[in-house]
Amino acid sequence: MTRATAVRAVLAVAALLVSVYISLTMSPRLGLDLQGGTRIVLQARDTATVEADRETTDRTLEVLRQRIDSLGVSEPTLTRSGEDRIIVELPDVQDPRQAAEVIGRTAQLTFHAVEGPAVEKPDEKPDEKPSGSDPTAAPSPTADTADPDGLTLSDEQGRALALGPARLSGAGVEDATAGFDAQGGAGWSVSLEFRKDAGQDWKRLTGEAACHPAGDDRRRVAIVLDEKVISSPQVDPSVGCKVGLPSGATQITGSFSADEARDLALLIKGGALPVPVEIVEQRTVGPTLGAAAIDASARAALIGAAATALFITIVYRLFGALAAVALGAYGVISYAALVALGVTLTLPGLAGFVLAIGMAVDANVLVFERAREECAERPKRSLRSALTTGFTKAWSAVADSNATTLIAAGLLFFLGSGPVKGFGVTLAIGVIASMFSALVIARALTEIAASTRFVSDYRNVNGIARPGAVRTWLVRKDPQLFRKPVRWLVVSVALVAVAVAGIVVRGVDLGVEFTGGRLVEYSTSRPVDVETARDTLAAAGFGDAEVTTAGDGDLSVRTGKLDNDGEHALRTALAEEGGETTKVRDELIGPSLGDELRRNALIALGVAVAVQLAYLAVRFRWTFAVASVGAMVHDVILVVGAFAWLGRPVDGIFLAALLTVIGYSVNDSVVVFDRVRELWGANRRTPLDTIARRAVLQTVPRTVNTGMGALFILAALAVLGGDSLADFALALLIGICVGTWSSVFTAVPGAIVLERNAKTPPPAPGKRKGKGPARGRQGTSRRDPLDNGARV
Repeated sequence: MTRATAVRAVLAVAALLVSVYISLTMSPRLGLDLQGGTRIVLQARDTATVEADRETTDRTLEVLRQRIDSLGVSEPTLTRSGEDRIIVELPDVQDPRQAAEVIGRTAQLTFHAVEGPAVEKPDEKPDEKPSGSDPTAAPSPTADTADPDGLTLSDEQGRALALGPARLSGAGVEDATAGFDAQGGAGWSVSLEFRKDAGQDWKRLTGEAACHPAGDDRRRVAIVLDEKVISSPQVDPSVGCKVGLPSGATQITGSFSADEARDLALLIKGGALPVPVEIVEQRTVGPTLGAAAIDASARAALIGAAATALFITIVYRLFGALAAVALGAYGVISYAALVALGVTLTLPGLAGFVLAIGMAVDANVLVFERAREECAERPKRSLRSALTTGFTKAWSAVADSNATTLIAAGLLFFLGSGPVKGFGVTLAIGVIASMFSALVIARALTEIAASTRFVSDYRNVNGIARPGAVRTWLVRKDPQLFRKPVRWLVVSVALVAVAVAGIVVRGVDLGVEFTGGRLVEYSTSRPVDVETARDTLAAAGFGDAEVTTAGDGDLSVRTGKLDNDGEHALRTALAEEGGETTKVRDELIGPSLGDELRRNALIALGVAVAVQLAYLAVRFRWTFAVASVGAMVHDVILVVGAFAWLGRPVDGIFLAALLTVIGYSVNDSVVVFDRVRELWGANRRTPLDTIARRAVLQTVPRTVNTGMGALFILAALAVLGGDSLADFALALLIGICVGTWSSVFTAVPGAIVLERNAKTPPPAPGKRKGKGPARGRQGTSRRDPLDNGARV
């Protein structure tokens, strides 16, 4: 065993031990779509006097945090997103009406002196009474008859009071707590504490009120929330004129119930928001849906990984089995990385973790195929030497293909929204972990195995000493694939035309995420068919509701603008036909956010194309870059067109799948063009179509074998993942199939056609971007690492 192999083995063992320890001692952080709960996105709005910038949004967040804490929600999470948005996550909250009401309340809290009963308007008839007031109450005036700097509002009993200007705002409240006085018999009360300067203002306010006789309205202090009096207590007779109540000794007493006292304390303590907020997104996921998704993903991962491991073991035998062991190590390492970094595991993120297992064999396949080539060219060389050369020559393709996938993951994170960001994170971690798995763990295992006499002597055992059957057949047949490259481009154009026809004729079914509105999925105790549900909702006043089936007999209802009270009424109407009705999933997207998400999706696709083009132009010839991006656009149009023809929804998870297809498509093209560049540099006088044919025939086994690993995983997700992951898996299944096709029959013919008019000379002999085997001045290969140079 060489020193380099020993170092890799030590690193592999250390990484595995740490990963196993983390996996056993730490739990993953599940997103709300997996554990169940409610996610609310709030948009801060400007007012006439305050701008909703980063500072005011942070202050608003802290006020909301106090309100949420007072609701008793277990482990709520509040974070600022961008400059003026706040994300609120409430685990286990299935009915968000109370939370949305408390969170969304503007809550401008102020304290006022009461100047007495309001004066009746001169032109008001004597028998007119304020709406909703007691018949014996004084007539309700308007602000026009009150102090120009004050308000005229009804108190808790409906009596109209004239209030002075605001003397104190809710920002001055330090704390407000509800308590029960069992000894004094006062019942429930609310204790107030004010900040230093606000405490002095409160003392002056209550001192002035105390100068009026007991029972006089002017001895009261009104606490106003959003121009509504929530409490107007009398100052206690024991308080002297101009003395007032100190901050810590203030109690509001009355005939409060426990809930009323707690609500009043909550409103006072978390009362004042610096700026108003609007709910632009609200998602609720039932706990059973998240548990089912985790269970389905786990089964899909096990079945898909087992199928992938069996496949590479059959193809590459012993070395394939060792790569399967490294694949298992990859799963442990990537899971531990997600847990250790505190990444929130969302449903798309979980799918990304499962998908990365199938894609993790890519680097191993590239290395093993290059090692097979070395063994075929020089049958007498040692197995260890061929394997080392395979790792060296495959490095450029491995680095480029993983870089394109990382670019796609980065775009998902920076341009995606909500759970889609989690997919980008898990995909990026998966790519890095797969690199470590292939280049450290799998290399250490295969180098140790290659050093043994048994593996070296029995070449049919190791899996790389003999060329694969598919490649042998292709080389023997030597099909003239690119003698007429334009015909392949015509086929691609025809496929694009069919896809575009689907988009134009059938239209793209944009999900509620891109159009705005509300989508709710219900589970009923009694079966309800779609027509009955539609008629029931129409009779209840929801004639515009679109009803479809979802899952195992569930109902999916999509409407336009619908608030939480409306959703409750809709669920009640369904319960009349279906019995006990449980909300499985609930998505509410405001129209402004829907427009923004739709715009961001188009920006994400545009940026993806531009970034991939820039990267490929730097790493390859411009003709190769343009051809690769053309194939990528071809793949995107075909996937969108397929969904249009199938009538499947296009939403945020579909966008994640589409960006992954972009990375995969470019990944395949990179491998082919990397080989074209290498062969063309060594044979500059050979026509490009001949070079391209050889490169494709040499890389087809890698393309097929890697695609099979991903297809096993995706097929398992499509069958076992349920509605939540079925569309995601379907989009990727279509994308991988068309991506495999386009990397050979769109990108390569496109590059050949572009090169006919290009003036750039062929690559210089042995000149490669990236790492690779150096060539001597006479074009001879680098010396075998195990060759000491002695000759006889």
